[in-house]
Amino acid sequence: MIPNLAADILLVIEVSDSTLKYDRITKLSLYAESGIADYWIFNLVDIQLEMHSEPYQKQRGGFDYRVKRVVLPNEFVVIPGFPDLSLDLSAVFPAQMGE
Repeated sequence: MIPNLAADILLVIEVSDSTLKYDRITKLSLYAESGIADYWIFNLVDIQLEMHSEPYQKQRGGFDYRVKRVVLPNEFVVIPGFPDLSLDLSAVFPAQMGE
């Protein structure tokens, strides 16, 4: 029997600029199909974090995430699996990136 490795993965993170479309469509679907609970895209084009959680299979096939959240550079996020740890996105997206 093949073990379910997705259960051992707390979070997958992509840092994306030129591959943004591929990460949002192809990789997102593959990670959802694999049962990866949380998928984050650090979107360097729009300077934001895109958080995806709760993978599911669509009625007409394909896979996606039920919950999608956009987090802006001046906000904090909690790290999945570590409720006492947060990440200040201003440290990830310095102010000069948006200029």
